Amino acid sequence: MRFGIPTAELPEVFAALVFFIGFYGLITGRSAIKSIIFIGIMEIAVIIFFLSLGFRSGIVPPIGLNLENTADPLPQALMITDIIIGLAATAVSLTMLISLCRQSKTMDWDNIQKNNME
Repeated sequence: MRFGIPTAELPEVFAALVFFIGFYGLITGRSAIKSIIFIGIMEIAVIIFFLSLGFRSGIVPPIGLNLENTADPLPQALMITDIIIGLAATAVSLTMLISLCRQSKTMDWDNIQKNNME
């Protein structure tokens, strides 16, 4: 038991903490680039959470003929897919942000909204 939390639940608590740090930054951030970064932080927290749910001690990779006590490869495959989709979404977001910033000459959300209203 560490920090008053059972050791088996530490990765889930860490993932929740990182997620809410990203959420707080997303809510309080005024810069568009920071919003994209905080969304990426939240995505990483979700990946950590799901990988920690699939972890069991004493398991081995499913390689070879002996398939007793092996890890399920599906959660890892899904998280790798999520990482790739997250990278693509971040790239598209940054591309759209560059276009938006060229038009409005700012990265502040309030100024971008004022420029688009005019």
